[in-house]
Amino acid sequence: MEDRPLADLFPPATRERWLGLVDGVLKGANFEKRLVSKTADGIRIEPLYDAAAPVAQPVRAPGPWRVSQRVDHPDGAQASALALADLEGGADALTLVFAGAPAARGYGLTATNAADLDAALGNVMLPLIATRLDAGARGIEAAFLILDVVKARGETLKGLDLDLGLDPIGTLAAGGSLADDYGAELGRTLAAFDAEGFTGRAYLADGRPYHEAGASEAAELAAVLATAVAYLRALEANGHALERARDAVAILLTADADEFLTIAKFRAMRRLWARVEAACGLSPKPLRLHAETAWRMMNRRDPFVNILRTSMAACSAGLGGADAITALPYTAALGLSDAFARRVVRNSQIVLIEESNLARVADPAAGAGSFETLTGELTTAAWAAFQEIEREGGIVASLRAGAIQGRIAATQAIRARNVATRREALTGASEFPYLAEKPVTVLDVAPVAAPPASGFGGGAAISAPPLPSLRLAEPYEALRDASDAALATHGHRPSVFLANLGPVAVFNARSTFAANAFAAGGIEAVNQEGFTDPAALAEAFRASGARIACLCSSDALYATHAVEAARALKAAGATTLYLAGKAGDLAEPLKAAGVDGYLHAGGDVLALLTGALAHATNA
Repeated sequence: MEDRPLADLFPPATRERWLGLVDGVLKGANFEKRLVSKTADGIRIEPLYDAAAPVAQPVRAPGPWRVSQRVDHPDGAQASALALADLEGGADALTLVFAGAPAARGYGLTATNAADLDAALGNVMLPLIATRLDAGARGIEAAFLILDVVKARGETLKGLDLDLGLDPIGTLAAGGSLADDYGAELGRTLAAFDAEGFTGRAYLADGRPYHEAGASEAAELAAVLATAVAYLRALEANGHALERARDAVAILLTADADEFLTIAKFRAMRRLWARVEAACGLSPKPLRLHAETAWRMMNRRDPFVNILRTSMAACSAGLGGADAITALPYTAALGLSDAFARRVVRNSQIVLIEESNLARVADPAAGAGSFETLTGELTTAAWAAFQEIEREGGIVASLRAGAIQGRIAATQAIRARNVATRREALTGASEFPYLAEKPVTVLDVAPVAAPPASGFGGGAAISAPPLPSLRLAEPYEALRDASDAALATHGHRPSVFLANLGPVAVFNARSTFAANAFAAGGIEAVNQEGFTDPAALAEAFRASGARIACLCSSDALYATHAVEAARALKAAGATTLYLAGKAGDLAEPLKAAGVDGYLHAGGDVLALLTGALAHATNA
């Protein structure tokens, strides 16, 4: 036997050979439509990439990313207990979420004085952890509260890893108003904290308002970059050296379950910031880059799927170079998360860092063709979007004119169509819903009213159309809520009779597809049998108690049985009749026989379900 490495015994793997094999599988189908997709920014996602030469990439400072847990319980004692449990369980950072902040979702710390905040941080040793404030319009108030707590404890700001998280422009984007002298307030606040020995990051360019409204990856990057540049300009104009201004700004990006785009987005952010530093004549320094898992991807239905989403998002942000990651507990969309949900989201990151060792490599995506290509193209797209904002007069002027909002709304409209047609699948909501799910536990805490915000600056208000905060699953959740209401009122859910034609081998594929689709709207499928006799089919429909029906079978059987079956179902009282599949050549006879709609891949399932639910619940 010839003694050669095994790989040498085979011809080299080339793209040409691979394309030849692909052609055989596609059997004439369009390569572009089947195997190439595009991001919301129009960036191509190829099915295969060649290896790439690593590009010089700014990276996170050596060491693992920090695991940051939210402190958002309105009761100070409970907030302290949850925070201590997180820190004792392995977290090494806290995000203090104050009531009234968009991220508080109706809860949050209600402290209005240093004693209250100190109680919420009882026994938490601030010099040993990293801390980020998330207070929205109450940002300055929260910043001075933490300063008072530090002083009362006999500590100094110099010894703290502290991000004040002040983001007046983000407040404008999310809330619609901002004082016109915010720039002077930026300078005064930083000067006041620097006088106390502060060396951390006072300001945060936050991507969450844009992402929650539906922004693409490039749009989010452009918005936070334009915000950070606006803070640099304002601080320099109000007496701070550019070097200190640079060190006073941090950035937060959202991380979602698309691992490729999330990794590329975080890598692109560091490249973009390095480009800004170069343009300012600054020697490069590591950017403080925070991550929070995406609110818009969270489900209220089948919330356990959120564990997978947030784990993938946190993993991707860490691999992309985030310094600290705040992952939302899997029950976040349902209420205030309990200790178990917090432990799950905390431990998922600890496993990634301590057991999977994912933080040991500075830039694991380096040299991978897919990630290098995506990072480069996303950097280019984001820089072009940033330049567009700058041409509009900067981020504040663009927000005031509604320009950014308009572009994001256009992207969101496309995404909403993709969700409605299930091109963008939402597991647990639009795909694979579980109608018999049991409720999960959240803390029995009522939402709180936020204390009045002190505002940022004291001048006349700048106003802008506020960006909405959306979750992708909300339209399907509304249908499920209506189904739950019907169940509570009538003792049973709205139902659809699956009019299966022929043997199970013929109808099973479309019957399963239809049952899954109707369940996404809270409509329970009944009947597992197949029929060939229209009279027997009609009798089974009457016995089911359903008001609507859906024909399920193969195209071949539709050609011989669908029209007669449709007439029988209509005569039996079906108020609305659907067919799983497309009409094809039978469109006119099926319409004449009473078929009202068609359920098929690529169709507007959300619109169909909205109508079906109305017909199934109304006489």
